[in-house]
Amino acid sequence: MNKQIGHLTLAQAQALLASPLPGRPAAISAAEYAARIAQARALMREAGVDALLVTAGQSLRYFTGIAWGASERLVALLLTAEGEPLLIAPAFEEGSLDAVLRIPAAKRLWQEHQDPHALVAVAMAERGARRLALDPEAAFRVSTGLRRHLAVDALVDAQPIIDGCRMCKSAAELALMQHACDITLQVQRLAAGIAREDIGSDELVRFIDQAHRALGADGGSTFCIVQFGHATAYPHGIPGVQHLKPGELVLIDTGCSIEGYNSDVTRTWIFGEADEEQRRIWALERAAQQAAFDAVRPGVRCEAVDQAARDVLEAAGLGPDYRLPGLPHRTGHGCGLAIHEAPYLVRGNAQRLAPGMCCSNEPMIVVPGRFGVRLEDHFHVTEGGAQWFTPPSVAIDQPFSS
Repeated sequence: MNKQIGHLTLAQAQALLASPLPGRPAAISAAEYAARIAQARALMREAGVDALLVTAGQSLRYFTGIAWGASERLVALLLTAEGEPLLIAPAFEEGSLDAVLRIPAAKRLWQEHQDPHALVAVAMAERGARRLALDPEAAFRVSTGLRRHLAVDALVDAQPIIDGCRMCKSAAELALMQHACDITLQVQRLAAGIAREDIGSDELVRFIDQAHRALGADGGSTFCIVQFGHATAYPHGIPGVQHLKPGELVLIDTGCSIEGYNSDVTRTWIFGEADEEQRRIWALERAAQQAAFDAVRPGVRCEAVDQAARDVLEAAGLGPDYRLPGLPHRTGHGCGLAIHEAPYLVRGNAQRLAPGMCCSNEPMIVVPGRFGVRLEDHFHVTEGGAQWFTPPSVAIDQPFSS
């Protein structure tokens, strides 16, 4: 179709996947893990708590290097004001956990018939800890289990501590996110390149996963949305396989991870010739995305970035608020070890931006029954404003800057 869309055969695209993308950054260092533990303890002191319990999930990986999915069996890090961090875990999982643990830690191992929540309470008592900040992602069963052993007022929300550590990324974290974004942008280029009439959305999904793996992502695509035509009007798509026709918009939203750090990039482009309304809405989307980017600087409230995008759309007669045609959701979300994490660019969020914060910028426009346009690129906050991880799209028929 042109030099960016439909110009490659599948064989040509696969030939470009012969080796991983060079320049993969180093994993998080032992010194950085130690600094994270120290920062968590400083925030605990500010919050007036003696202990922090981080359960399986992205925050456990953040503090320990352990990538472990939550289940009914408690796997957690107990951090107290003094003393070595404690890993609470099933005894039979000790070897698997040791293989990925990246910090010095003592262990409290429990057998299948034992109550692990009691181990947490005993360890706290041994160290004189009375107030426990609990990971906000912990399952309800963890909260109820702990309450059987702790005082009524002993359990508090650890969200300010967890977010206070994770929201502002280090140089090492930014490098890992940048590499993930570089891979996904190249995958997006190749996916646009193999577009052809009647190609199935399922074929593109399979290719995108293959391409992520080949270019060095950890485990292929972390997610993938491919939608054509009227299906693009649904922010997260609709089920079923679609087959591409001339004059339809294509929306591809996908990402990968490197050492747990995520990319999340969306491109919307035309297959064939765009009509006047498609071009108008695409141009408004790009203008709203740029307005949000331009509003970013340290000290600005997150909600102000969301409003900057909405001001562009409302001036063009879209919305207001979440009304359609218009923007049906927030302008952006934080990203890091989780694809969606704090801070969120949404009305009512008075959190002030600070250097190192990373967010998506995706003020999608939905025209019900016809199509939607979402352009999603991520940025990180610098002392002088915002810096893109991926250069934004250029035009409806030129989804990449080069």
